[in-house]
Amino acid sequence: MKKIYTYLLAIGILTGTLITTTDLMAGNKDRSGQAGAPELLINPWARSSGWGSANTSCIHGLEAMFSNVAGIAFTHKTELIFSRTDWLKGSGININTFGLSQRIGETSVIALAVMSMSFGDIDITTEDLPEGGIGNFSPNMMNINLSYAKAFSNSIYGGVNIKIISESISDNSAQGVAIDAGIQYVTGKKENIHFGVSMKNVGTRLKFTGDGLSLRHLIPGTANYITASQRSAEFELPSLINIGAAYDFHFSDIHSLTAAGNFTSNSFTKDLFSFGLDYGFKSYLHLRVGYTYEDGLLDEIERTNVFTGPSAGFSVDIPLNKEKGTIFSLDYSYRATNPFDGTHSIGVKVSI
Repeated sequence: MKKIYTYLLAIGILTGTLITTTDLMAGNKDRSGQAGAPELLINPWARSSGWGSANTSCIHGLEAMFSNVAGIAFTHKTELIFSRTDWLKGSGININTFGLSQRIGETSVIALAVMSMSFGDIDITTEDLPEGGIGNFSPNMMNINLSYAKAFSNSIYGGVNIKIISESISDNSAQGVAIDAGIQYVTGKKENIHFGVSMKNVGTRLKFTGDGLSLRHLIPGTANYITASQRSAEFELPSLINIGAAYDFHFSDIHSLTAAGNFTSNSFTKDLFSFGLDYGFKSYLHLRVGYTYEDGLLDEIERTNVFTGPSAGFSVDIPLNKEKGTIFSLDYSYRATNPFDGTHSIGVKVSI
């Protein structure tokens, strides 16, 4: 019992420290639109996005890198995942994500993941050629994540993630570094009660630089030109804190149900409340539904988010080698939007 109180106290101290150090002003409408790097708020993984990322407290394996890096500590041995997301179907935006996690001891796991967001080819236009016709360029956003997680006991798990952020077009780019950290706590007679806290996207300010900010001017009264560079403003990262809980219902060896909830305290956008259910049939099939709510979501006039709340998904896990524990998984998720035709993610995972 003394250990439990110690762990809960550690979680409480971490939560208070994160709130203080990141200076979060959750849901402050006056700060909306002032942060950059919005791709850091996108869950690129098919399995966890199916129930609205409500599983901050109970997410296990490589996908935990997005919502609560502590969950990486549950990696059995090795995990490989590739995920493809059709972001806001009809917009032409695609997200490709690849990750690898590896246990390096009895209690420690390291992981690496790369997320790349592409927008297709866009025509290059100028003041003299507003219709284009002189070529095209392809914007790109990329995040490289390196994580470490550790099981401190049978009940408490922690992790940290360092990410390199890169955004670029043909003649401008911005780079920065951010850090995530998280804790998961598991309790109950059947280890079916979960709590989790995570901090995300705390890091350096970013600033765009490059030839695209330079202009060539004719010096009045001469035939000479001068190149002048404009200064771009720095922008902050979309810092946030997740606080979640979950409960596992084990009806039998065949049927199980996990109910999860999560509160996201955003520093530059509205706060989010996420709820989700995951039904498991043996260890082969999982069906998920979720709902994410924010202030004004149900009012079409007041709504400021393209996502309308509902999400759903499924996973099929196929054992390839029971002796070695090798499993091949197929994951799919759908997130409802208005406008566009929703966001679709599909992923494949190999667990060894």
